Amino acid sequence: MRPGSAAVAASDDASALTIAGARRAWAARFRASGFESPELDARLLVGHALSLDHAGLASAGTRKLAAGEESAIAALAQRRLAHEPVARIVGTKEFWGLSLGVDAATLVPRPETETVVAAALAAVAQRGPRAQPLRIADLGTGTGAILLALLTELPDAFGVGTDASPGAVAMARDNARRLRLTGAAFLACDMAAPLRGPFDVIVSNPPYIASADIATLPPEVRLFDPPRALDGGPDGLDFYRVIAAAVPALLAPDGVLVVELGAGQSESAAALFVAAGLAPSAPRPDLSGVARALVARKRHVNGHEA
Repeated sequence: MRPGSAAVAASDDASALTIAGARRAWAARFRASGFESPELDARLLVGHALSLDHAGLASAGTRKLAAGEESAIAALAQRRLAHEPVARIVGTKEFWGLSLGVDAATLVPRPETETVVAAALAAVAQRGPRAQPLRIADLGTGTGAILLALLTELPDAFGVGTDASPGAVAMARDNARRLRLTGAAFLACDMAAPLRGPFDVIVSNPPYIASADIATLPPEVRLFDPPRALDGGPDGLDFYRVIAAAVPALLAPDGVLVVELGAGQSESAAALFVAAGLAPSAPRPDLSGVARALVARKRHVNGHEA
């Protein structure tokens, strides 16, 4: 051993951060950068770097970090400081209690999209018990979030998810496989192009950002979400038009369509579905009060479909 090396090692150990200290330090940096959830971001990134879950972080909070561990945490934290979403850094995002893989081909599932799941389940409940042999279609499935959440709640259902991105379809298939949800199939195609009805439930979180507004989105979205999953055309309604044209022929007589809405789009989207022969209900708000999920059924006139 070289002279003084033991003293240097002891000094380094004394100055090393603890796990809890690293969480506090990075949370402070994230807070200073204006991030919405600095403590959560720090916990998730430190846990990911050290392969520790929430309980493991708490129980090992006083442990000193090795230099390599500090460096690993810092590398992840620098990515967050560049506005990369935590879910993209760690490769997973929780949705409806499910851990879903995400990658560059997919949107990160948002909490507000759970409103679509809740609205679809409420519509199913009006038909009878959840243990029904339902057929579900998810148009623009991304990670498969909406479809997979529904399949966990509807044990006898079968679902098919479509997406124009082969990479997104591969991720959705992987998520279904990891969750052992065998009642799901996924197709790489344009929305509903290859589908044949009837479907009892059709859901969609389509691209709905007006093209000119994409440049104004937060950097976490603008820089990291796939543009094709955001861009809804000049007025943000292009994909609602596609859905309105395709869905009436695919819905079962008592089937239901549930779509996610962008802020301020409920009236315009509802008008498109009315023109296509569907009867929308009042939109369901998300936890922020934004009209987020629009439910529509086939319109009936004198006991017959319109």
